[in-house]
Amino acid sequence: MDEPLTSDGFSLSKLKTGDKAEFARLVETYSIKIYHLALKMLNDEQDAEDILQETFIKASRAFKGFEGRSSLATWLYRIAVNEALMLMRKRKPDSVSTDIDIESEDGQMEPIQIVDWCCLPEQELLSDETRKVLKIAVDKLPKSLLTVFTLRDLNGLSIKAAAEALNLTETAVKTRLLRARLRLRSELSSYFLESENRRSTE
Repeated sequence: MDEPLTSDGFSLSKLKTGDKAEFARLVETYSIKIYHLALKMLNDEQDAEDILQETFIKASRAFKGFEGRSSLATWLYRIAVNEALMLMRKRKPDSVSTDIDIESEDGQMEPIQIVDWCCLPEQELLSDETRKVLKIAVDKLPKSLLTVFTLRDLNGLSIKAAAEALNLTETAVKTRLLRARLRLRSELSSYFLESENRRSTE
């Protein structure tokens, strides 16, 4: 009889009994995504490497208590997020909240000018300059929005999985994701409008 696998395709029984090959496969599968998540949250390569290492150390010690109610990916992201938040609290104890009330952050949603991107040249959307502008805009997001955006849009987690990883409701994740996307869209809209104005005056 074949051994049941997790939704990620891993053998939980092997991980629980310390199978080195299965653990190595898990590390290889999720290291890059966890590293980028930590890097986005902490903006420091060494800190991100430390969080990556600590995430898998904590996971290896906690496999026996993992019941498989969520995917291994969601579980690992939750560990990584918690480790990153703890590190942030140590450095700036008064500036980090694990569950900021998004609805009260800025008051009512400010109206923003959004250009229609459908008619912009594809090469402009994919240009190096545009990518740099987008990266800067992402890095400027508040941590509460950045974490959700990274999990959902950069790492491809579902709304449900992101909610589980962050210990939030699905509604809270959707709200934060909407705000993150609107802020990014506003930043890029301003960039495209400025680019269009420059071209029109040339």
